[in-house]
Amino acid sequence: MTPAKWVQIWNERLPDVPLTLLAVTPEEAFGALRDGAADAGLVRLPVDRDDLSAIPLYTETTVVVVPKDHLFAEVEEIWASDLAEELVLHPLDDTLGWEQPPGRAANERPETTADAIDLVAAGVGLLAVPQSLARLHHRKDLTYRTLNDVPQSRVALSWPAADEAPDLVEEFIGIVRGRTVNSTRGRRAEALKGQKQPRKDQKPARSAKPGGGSRTGGRPVAGKGGAKSGGKGGAKGGARSGGAGGSGRGKGGKPRGRS
Repeated sequence: MTPAKWVQIWNERLPDVPLTLLAVTPEEAFGALRDGAADAGLVRLPVDRDDLSAIPLYTETTVVVVPKDHLFAEVEEIWASDLAEELVLHPLDDTLGWEQPPGRAANERPETTADAIDLVAAGVGLLAVPQSLARLHHRKDLTYRTLNDVPQSRVALSWPAADEAPDLVEEFIGIVRGRTVNSTRGRRAEALKGQKQPRKDQKPARSAKPGGGSRTGGRPVAGKGGAKSGGKGGAKGGARSGGAGGSGRGKGGKPRGRS
């Protein structure tokens, strides 16, 4: 995943709480949440709701990875039926959950997506993956194109189930969901509750005595630091932040015409 935008917002809003990202595989992501290695994570649905909470974020575009000199590299998008005569690799760590993968199957399935990428570069076959994985394994001799009429991967933010998410996890949820810094939810909003805000038309107080004056002042609002925070990958990513709980975009547009 590429959570850079969310991490930047986190660092601007909570500079006192470091956010540590953990890169994990799809198989490792849920275990990292359950054993406390990460406080929240970007994962691929479905999520076991018995012990994990999750909010769906977006549906990821599926693409086919091809050599740059392949015929498919000349078009913007293709359909599953276009792969009928192509050898399509199906790695063991596949994240799309095919009922029936397109194209012709290889004699053996590659162990990992990374292994399948190497085979595509060697001219052995093609590979269908979520767009983020095509970007992750980018090579100069390969490219990818939108693949239609195939399963797509749904990405969610997940964290250990509880009556209420820890404050810092709630902060990260808010950032991912686009809440502003003045949102009524989150640690900052809680810290500001009860503080009187000056009216825009309020004038400063004046002293009746020459040379006198009254001063008004505001107190800095300090938040307590500390927590872990997490981030699904095919993973997904995990993240930790330095002290009490907190936590890795998006769907590419699809051109419409068929080539």
